Amino acid sequence: MSVSNQEVARRLREIYQLMQLAGENRFRAIAFDRAAQTIEGLGEDINTYITNDTLTDIKGIGSSIAEDIKSYAETGKIDVLEDLRAKIPEGVIKWLDISGLGPKNIAKIHKELGISELEELKEACQDGRVASLDGLGEKSAQKIVKSIEWMEQFEERCRLDQALKIADPLFHFLKKQEGVEHIEVAGSLRRSNETIGDVDILIGAKKKYGPSIFDAFVGHELVVDVLGRGDTKSSIRTKEGRQVDLRIVTPAEFPAALMYFTGSKEHNVVMRQRARERGMSLNEYGLFKLNEQGETDFDQPIAYASESDIYEHLDLHFIPPELREDQGEIDFFETHETMELVKKSDIRGVLHVHSTYSDGKYSIREMAEACLERGYEYLGLSDHSQTAAYAGGLSPDEVKRQWDEVDQLNEEFKSSGANFRIFKGIESDILGDGSLDYDDKLLEGFDFVIASVHSAIDQPRSKMMERFRNAIANPFTRMVGHPTGRLLLKRNGSDLDMNELIELAAEHNTAIEINANPLRLDLDWRHGNKALEVELMSAINPDAHTTEGIDYMKYGVMTARKGKFEKERILNTKSADQVETFFRNR
Repeated sequence: MSVSNQEVARRLREIYQLMQLAGENRFRAIAFDRAAQTIEGLGEDINTYITNDTLTDIKGIGSSIAEDIKSYAETGKIDVLEDLRAKIPEGVIKWLDISGLGPKNIAKIHKELGISELEELKEACQDGRVASLDGLGEKSAQKIVKSIEWMEQFEERCRLDQALKIADPLFHFLKKQEGVEHIEVAGSLRRSNETIGDVDILIGAKKKYGPSIFDAFVGHELVVDVLGRGDTKSSIRTKEGRQVDLRIVTPAEFPAALMYFTGSKEHNVVMRQRARERGMSLNEYGLFKLNEQGETDFDQPIAYASESDIYEHLDLHFIPPELREDQGEIDFFETHETMELVKKSDIRGVLHVHSTYSDGKYSIREMAEACLERGYEYLGLSDHSQTAAYAGGLSPDEVKRQWDEVDQLNEEFKSSGANFRIFKGIESDILGDGSLDYDDKLLEGFDFVIASVHSAIDQPRSKMMERFRNAIANPFTRMVGHPTGRLLLKRNGSDLDMNELIELAAEHNTAIEINANPLRLDLDWRHGNKALEVELMSAINPDAHTTEGIDYMKYGVMTARKGKFEKERILNTKSADQVETFFRNR
């Protein structure tokens, strides 16, 4: 039978997840995950390789996995997957989303307590059964409950990347429909929020086209349920469980409707008040004059052709959608024509990536070549330090062996004429007293050090701040990694005085990264005003553990723009020589 690339990738990733829960060999499990990622990004139809028996020609697909794929295409089954499904109940797989509960402990709880549902796990944590298990204890049980409650609290929201994966195909599908003159994604997704509720799409079209556009929308292959349908709005539920709302307005109404449905509510309140102060009324239908009674006079519309025109009528320059949060943008754009926000095209290199030396899934060469393919000029390698044993942290001897490999690769790139360089870095754990993870002699040999907290992130603020103060004061620290340690919709971050942290970093000429992994997006954009005030330097870092992870950069750029970061304050918009100067300026 014919199978899709995505379908095959889903089956291989399911094997990877179940192998983790079954305690299978880690490297064998990772091979399935890598194969899934490769097939997801494959430019050709997987069926061509199956028919021609050339699956092993695909990089990362060995003979064993090739046989599994052929078996799935021929029978709809993979023996190893069927065996794993028989061992691991479906409900237990959801436990992988629980922060701090790794595959080994999931397997232990399931086996020893005989439970498989999320609610059963929560009850077992609350009644003491989980705490009684060897290697867990009461503190672990409390953390599990807290994480489950966090997941339940945000189950109606999804991450930025997840929302984009739903919005993009619908947007491009609807854009092709007859009668569509204008179309935009609106709401919190257009504002680049880190988490999204409903996905909003707005179309400008003449009324006669509305019914056929709505027919196409509710009939799309992603739709599993039509939640409502009217003359101007329809709502559906997708396969991922997300609600998508489509509104259709006339082309003339589109700019005002786009402004209104982009939000935020706080920004809209200020804009409506600003209109009234100038004898006008602003709503989703347009901009109108007020009559003598102070009411909207719909017979006196004020002409506009774009959002920019509406802002101009209200004595403002155009405000980028990302900034519409009533966080100082109104005052700024009264007097400034533009804010030179960083763009994806400004990024010249990639910092903070992991290789097979620690917990990455690709070699240094493979990560470097992936950066080259994307047009980048340098890579900042930063595997985990020795304390992070759970992530394959590097011993001093391994560090030196890695340096030798980097030197060889840099010489190879130079000899071939490639304009590319690898920087020797490390993601050093910030230890309990705020010190870094190696002695000064070894630290001195790195081009740069990213200092990150990976353990005991729930310590009291006073303790956490002391750790960061000491780490930032260390002359070898050039960057702070994912400062709060949050995992969006899974766990809250550390309790930190971010204003003080930002001031400290700026004072010591140390960057705080914007971790572009959509699970993190940390530094939070809400600290952008403080960062701007003290001229904090940042870097947009993918924290990539795979070649595909390099593409997280786009989410980091979206967050950086929302946080008011200009090109000049993003380290990796600079040349390799300029980055090296920053690293050395300790």
